[in-house]
Parts: sequence; structure tokens; C-alpha cells
Amino acid sequence: MKLLDEILEYNEKFVKGREYAPFETGKFPDKKLLILSCMDTRLIELLPKSMNLENGDAKILKNPGAVVANPYDSIMRGILVGVYALKCEEMFLVGHKDCGMSSVNTADLVDKMKERGISKEQLDTIKEDGVDVHQFLAGFDNVEESVKHSVKTVTNHPLMPADVPVHGLVIDPKTGKLETVVNGYED
Repeated sequence: MKLLDEILEYNEKFVKGREYAPFETGKFPDKKLLILSCMDTRLIELLPKSMNLENGDAKILKNPGAVVANPYDSIMRGILVGVYALKCEEMFLVGHKDCGMSSVNTADLVDKMKERGISKEQLDTIKEDGVDVHQFLAGFDNVEESVKHSVKTVTNHPLMPADVPVHGLVIDPKTGKLETVVNGYED
């Protein structure tokens, strides 16, 4: 059975059995909290549990490395929508130890793209659009510095209100221990 079929078969039973009922909540986060975290699979359940969050408590955005790389990218747009449209009053940017983005080799990624059929012409198209593929795919060397940079990008955004605390944390994906890198109440 293909994964899509397996998921849809399960989903039919899930809906029919009303197994969604414990997860019912409104669209506004109960704790008025927005979290940006890494898309790492180890954090799916661990991060909310380590922060004592239940379904409906927070808006959670995810991307590789929990990085706000560009003040005008879709992650920043999501943050601004969270603040202005979804009533988020506080923010946590959460990186993690042993992050795959700290060891990304962009040359290897480009080689893997070529192995999967991406042509030189397709890569040249990106260059013609003014994008350096290696810079676009780059990770970071130090998770704490990356979190600090992302917090700075968010707090210095011209559309970000000054009254929203933006905290920077690092979580250990083995234990769930959180370490404060930036205390948004103090900065």
C-alpha cells in the first residue's frame, strides 16, 4: 500500500470515530504565543511537551534550523500574520542542538539535486534570478549565534511592534532541556 492510501484509509477511520474531538480548539492561540522551531522530527511532540503546551496554545511555524534568513521571506510573513491577525503577543524562536542545518554541505546538496535530475540549465535559471544557490541552501556553524541572528532579524523588522517579547531558545532534542539564548523581556 502506498503511503497516501495508508494515510487516507486511517483518516477515514479517524474522522468516522470522532477521534478529532480532543483536539478541537479555536484559531487564536490560548497562550497568545507564536513559536518558530526547526522541522526536525525529534521536535514534533517533544518541543510542545517540554514547554507545557497543549493543542491550541500556540501557533507553530517550522523551517530548517528555525532560521529567519530574510526579513521579507514567508517565515517573517507568518510571524507578522501571527502578531497582527492571530493575536500572538509573545514569541519563541527555538533552535536545537545537533541540528542538520549546522552541517549542511551545499556542494553535496547540489550534487544530489543533479543526481535526481536537476539540470545545469535549471541551476543557471536560479543564478539568472540573482540567487546564489549555495547561499540559499546554506546552514549555520553555531546554533546559538543563529538563534541570536533570527531574534535580531525579527525584533528589527520595520513592521514588528516593539511590545512583543521575542525570546531565543535552544532545545536538546534528546532530553527536551531548554536553554535561554535571548531573554525577550530584557532585550
